[in-house]
Amino acid sequence: MSMTILYEVHDNLYVNLTNQCSCACTFCLRQTRDHMENSGVLWLDREPTAEEVKQEFAKFDMNKYKEVVFCGFGEPTMRLGVLLEVAEFVKKTYDKPTRINTNGLADLVYGEPVAPRLKGLIDTVSISLNTPNKERYYELTRNRFGLEAFDAMLAFASDCTKYVPHVVMTTVSTTLTKEEEDECAAICKQLGVTYRIRPWED
Repeated sequence: MSMTILYEVHDNLYVNLTNQCSCACTFCLRQTRDHMENSGVLWLDREPTAEEVKQEFAKFDMNKYKEVVFCGFGEPTMRLGVLLEVAEFVKKTYDKPTRINTNGLADLVYGEPVAPRLKGLIDTVSISLNTPNKERYYELTRNRFGLEAFDAMLAFASDCTKYVPHVVMTTVSTTLTKEEEDECAAICKQLGVTYRIRPWED
């Protein structure tokens, strides 16, 4: 069975490292299976090695892509070592900007600050903020860490600003009220990160 390790979205090339995730978000395609079309191919029958991922890049015309994005049908930081090895390869071989789309809970997964390890390898970290309060965040994400996850995610975002050039926090357009979006914008301003409201099927 062939696995989809790299796939195109618009002008970017996406890296699908894992189907593991520390969340089970209510709005995630993994849960709803809505609008998935051919996304089923992103389910991995096994996790690719760093070497396998690196070899896949030769099959693509890398001049076409603006950015290499670590984001598949799982949380990319669940395989942090492979992610960083591949990011270093992308930088050295193709000199492309790199981005991680993440739930921002890596510090809880590894029990230590992860942001310093991203320095020089990752250009943008996009973190799913989802909601302005910890109770609602837990309700939406159904993450394995409970209520402490929200503050840990905010701390990770703040930490990333010291090591990564661009830090973005996102919410999904259909899930919040205007008041909640304003609260999220205020949180992002306080943390010194960019706030983006993304389409829910993004």
